[in-house]
Amino acid sequence: MALLREMAMSQVRFVERQEFARRYTQAWCSQDPTAVAAFYAAEGSLTINDGAPAVGRARIAESARSFMAAFPDLAVEMNELVDLGGDRAIFHWTLHGHNTGTGGTGNPVRITGFEEWQFGADGLVLHSLGHYDSAEYDRQISGRGERSAG
Repeated sequence: MALLREMAMSQVRFVERQEFARRYTQAWCSQDPTAVAAFYAAEGSLTINDGAPAVGRARIAESARSFMAAFPDLAVEMNELVDLGGDRAIFHWTLHGHNTGTGGTGNPVRITGFEEWQFGADGLVLHSLGHYDSAEYDRQISGRGERSAG
């Protein structure tokens, strides 16, 4: 009986996290950086490619705003959500848009990546470690060279 209850709880958590990830994806597409930050705990953090973490919703909104400003037509797609159990999940995404923000190159960008999420007790993201191929991103922004292997 306990095993069945745990399996049911796991399924409920997975469905809830899928919905959370779907709404998070919509927030990235909204051009509203505070909508993205609202998915994080008040003391939550977002670290992108081993950079300095953005800690707290205001700093997380600043990080989101920088992408949204660079890509006024920013679109994010959810590719997959992997539930690791407990308080962890991995959100796989694809970002695409044109770098037409202030000082932009006008070039199209399509990049995939993922975020390793740790959830807090409130069900919001406590820590997110984001990863994408920055060399490929830079290549697409500049419009130079061939697509990198990887």
